[in-house]
Amino acid sequence: MTGGPGPAPQGVLGVAGRIDRLREAFADAEVDALLVTSMVNIRYLTGFTGSAGVLLVTGDEALLATDGRYRTQAAEQLDAAGAARQVDLVIGGVLAQRDAKASLAGRGGAGRLGLEAEHVTWAAKRRWSEGLRGSEPVPTTALVERLRQVKDDGELARMAYAAAVADAALGSVLGMLGAGHTEREVAQELDAAMRRLGADDRAFETIVASGPNAAKPHARPGPRRIGPGDPVVVDFGATYDGYRSDMTRTFVVGGEPSAALAQVFAVVGAAQSAGVGAVRAEVATGEVDRVCRELIAEAGFGEAFEHGTGHGVGLDIHEAPSVAPGSTAILAPGVVVTVEPGVYLAGVGGVRVEDTIVVTHDAARVLTLFPKDIAA
Repeated sequence: MTGGPGPAPQGVLGVAGRIDRLREAFADAEVDALLVTSMVNIRYLTGFTGSAGVLLVTGDEALLATDGRYRTQAAEQLDAAGAARQVDLVIGGVLAQRDAKASLAGRGGAGRLGLEAEHVTWAAKRRWSEGLRGSEPVPTTALVERLRQVKDDGELARMAYAAAVADAALGSVLGMLGAGHTEREVAQELDAAMRRLGADDRAFETIVASGPNAAKPHARPGPRRIGPGDPVVVDFGATYDGYRSDMTRTFVVGGEPSAALAQVFAVVGAAQSAGVGAVRAEVATGEVDRVCRELIAEAGFGEAFEHGTGHGVGLDIHEAPSVAPGSTAILAPGVVVTVEPGVYLAGVGGVRVEDTIVVTHDAARVLTLFPKDIAA
């Protein structure tokens, strides 16, 4: 599978309606306004991709405050994404930003001001309490992240393109596994290939783990030279327009796994296939995990599967919902999750297989299409 990823999605991703949907969550959260400090959440709501800024959303107004580095960029991005009519933009230093937010909070009736508890330090909470007097800061959890779980068509198109780029990139470097290269050399070439093929960046630090290193789920590529008979775990993804893909394939140099790993390849492959088949609307994510975990446990490898079965993917590589034991999140059309069971035998090696999957009304659609043949 060495062809290109095809044409990239065109145009700017629109954000119209997202702030209104956020406001609908205020009543249940018992807040009058929300101060959004996560830059990923700000991007989701406004289209602004800068590295500094704060978004204040009240019941009927919104204000994005950032500094002079982003004067032109912020205005252009809000306009292109369709947020300019909903969001006032303030450019200035710390004092100017604070005064603008205080003015909006005062006239917007932000008596109970929600702070993103998972993104605000205790020191920042104190600063906001002092800077927005008359408002009562209260913690909120995942108000924007819950909106982000269900992707629209534009988001899914970007994730599908990121997955296609990753598929093509892996095909272009697969021959390196049997040519005596180091883990680090393969990872570097894979990262470069994704950029050449159209990715903006890698989705996370690429994992290439060979031989006994394959028994470490999050091994970092090192100087170990990949040799005949080695299992090689390759876990990586591409990013396009902010959206990410995530895929893992495990290969054997020469195609013949050791006796200790032969059964592991079969069991992990069966568990992953069953997990993908379990991904559908109205199913709890904990059920997807159970399907994979029981097959691995029945084969005698339960203690060697030490992480969750998967996670949500989108603007972040790890986001809601979790696919893990006891997870109660209910899958819905538009939700994107991974299914990635693995078995790891210390001193021997490991096997993990992973796909990125979109829940649809009928079943599910796999975005990561690289073949699961183990020979390299």
